[in-house]
Amino acid sequence: MSRSPGGHATMFPHALQLPPRQDRPRTRGLTMVIDNGLPSRLFADTMADFGHLVDLVKFGWGTALVTPRLSRKTAVLNDLGIPYMFGGTLFEKFVAQDRVEGYVALCRNHECPYVEVSNGTIDLSASRKAGFIEKLAAEFTVISEVGFKDQPRSELLSPSQWIDAIRDDLSAGASRVILEARESGSSGICRPDGQLRIGLIEDILRAGFDTEKLVFEAPNKALQTYFVRRVGPEANLGNIAPRDLAAVETLRLGLRADTLLDDPLPRHASEDTHEDR
Repeated sequence: MSRSPGGHATMFPHALQLPPRQDRPRTRGLTMVIDNGLPSRLFADTMADFGHLVDLVKFGWGTALVTPRLSRKTAVLNDLGIPYMFGGTLFEKFVAQDRVEGYVALCRNHECPYVEVSNGTIDLSASRKAGFIEKLAAEFTVISEVGFKDQPRSELLSPSQWIDAIRDDLSAGASRVILEARESGSSGICRPDGQLRIGLIEDILRAGFDTEKLVFEAPNKALQTYFVRRVGPEANLGNIAPRDLAAVETLRLGLRADTLLDDPLPRHASEDTHEDR
């Protein structure tokens, strides 16, 4: 790899001034990929070509239990030094059946470095969630998720409740907190029509959290562009499809029309966005 004048590692020499990007293992500007059942050979080829852009792979919801060549995929990731975890929905299924030890055994068996703890579907209190985070953090790197998958339920969650939930999860031992948007970008931090709840995002950003600790689910270009411009090129982005890896990196670097000429949005939006929750 070559480095641009801005310090970014790139495939080929060039004279462009690009935003600086950390090499892996990164502490910011993370790209979290979601695998929803990609064929194993396509998965391997994608990681071989673009693995340098990937910081974590999540095997979405419960797909790990129906993926026949899961061990091939995890072997590819281990060879490339890319950590992985199973989706939080799978964790919730084990919790719902009171079989959490079975979940832990499954993660151990597949040598998962990370686990996700969420309560997006089941009725799991904040205190029980914190207990699971504390217990699992003794063995794994824990990433939690805040927000509900059911949109009406999620809209009832006030900004202050979002902030409290994020703070509780970090205090319990979560290394980072994912802000729910679903794979469709239509719940959690988004409205049913896909529009971002900008007022909610602004309240969260004003709450004093280190943005390195927040992962914004951004499954589509509109969301990806917003967070790259609002938080910066090194915003942590989640729910990125494998096919979008190069596209997301070009958004970060200003190599796509959406971010080519625009300066990053200000750190604090104007007060009129505060009402749009």
